[in-house]
Amino acid sequence: MKFKRMLDQDLSGKRVFIRADLNVPQDDAGNITEDTRIRASIPCIEQALKAGAAVMVTSHLGRPTEGAFKLEDSLAPVAKRMGELMGREIPVVADWVNGVTIEPGQLVMLENCRVNKGEKKNDPELAKKMAALCDVFVHDAFGTAHRAEASTYGIAQYAPVACAGPLLAAEMDAIAKALNQPKRPLVAIVAGSKVSTKLTILEALAKNVDQLIVGGGIANTFMLAAGLKIGKSLAEPDLLDAAKAVMAAMTARGASVPIPVDVVCAKTFAADAVATVKAATDVQDDDLILDIGPVTAAQLAEQLKKAGTIVWNGPVGVFEFAAFENGTKTIAHAIAQSSAFSLAGGGDTLAAIAKYGIESNVDYISTGGGAFLEVLEGKTLPAFEVLGSRA
Repeated sequence: MKFKRMLDQDLSGKRVFIRADLNVPQDDAGNITEDTRIRASIPCIEQALKAGAAVMVTSHLGRPTEGAFKLEDSLAPVAKRMGELMGREIPVVADWVNGVTIEPGQLVMLENCRVNKGEKKNDPELAKKMAALCDVFVHDAFGTAHRAEASTYGIAQYAPVACAGPLLAAEMDAIAKALNQPKRPLVAIVAGSKVSTKLTILEALAKNVDQLIVGGGIANTFMLAAGLKIGKSLAEPDLLDAAKAVMAAMTARGASVPIPVDVVCAKTFAADAVATVKAATDVQDDDLILDIGPVTAAQLAEQLKKAGTIVWNGPVGVFEFAAFENGTKTIAHAIAQSSAFSLAGGGDTLAAIAKYGIESNVDYISTGGGAFLEVLEGKTLPAFEVLGSRA
């Protein structure tokens, strides 16, 4: 996909407006409890400053009410933390839509952009005012790439130059490599509690991937569709036809949805529940399936090691409980050992990657939850579309 990159622009003496994703978790006292997004946004800002730009950065934080700023909506704690990491003071500017005074080499943080009236509905008048603040607009917030808002989409339509920052560009490159020009075989792992929340993703991937590994409650529904008993496990019986259609679509292409041959069951959903490994054909009426079995895990690991490209979204079992983590752990290590290009995303997936310490062995870890899922659905994200049109 064609788009302009910030790294290719001449930013010397220019006013640069960066839309970052600084929506970090805070405790009740307003203290930042996890600063990954702040750290991830700094390289873009430092590159612009180094190039001699006057830099304005903004983000949303929380769920403020438009037109009604409250103290807890403020980006001040974010500016403070970013300033500590960058070794500089970062002033926070309120009421910035109608003008910002800034010189090359300076950095200011523009207060929570979602407080501005018309932000979420992408009001063109607001977008034009934002665009008038800058010579170059930089979108570097993949987490908001699926939203067409004034600070993510409208400004990109009207700014003199609109380009992708290094974080967003890396996401766009990784997605293109994994889904548009994949090295085969392309294996996708889609797991989670419900088929309904991932059905459109499964349907989209069924047209493209060579293997579709399902896990969690989704796998239970597919096991039911394959004629297996699942006891009292989480599943969606009303979506059996949809699951059968996905399997049929894969089979018609000479591809497959591997159904577990063994599973790990318990009688209750608890960390201290007794785990029993069973053949998939031996599940009892009072069993809960909480993980794939070791034989299934080993088979899938072998397939992952032979893959050319792997897309991973979701753990295949209740990996938070030690007795039911083997499936996810085995798959995580297989991805880490595979020579395939691997792309992973989604909150639970990131937690599993961190738990098993394989961050350096996954080629690209996506930072956007909803945006990542929409990409897997085959949707063109608004950010990609507008940056493409401006290129």
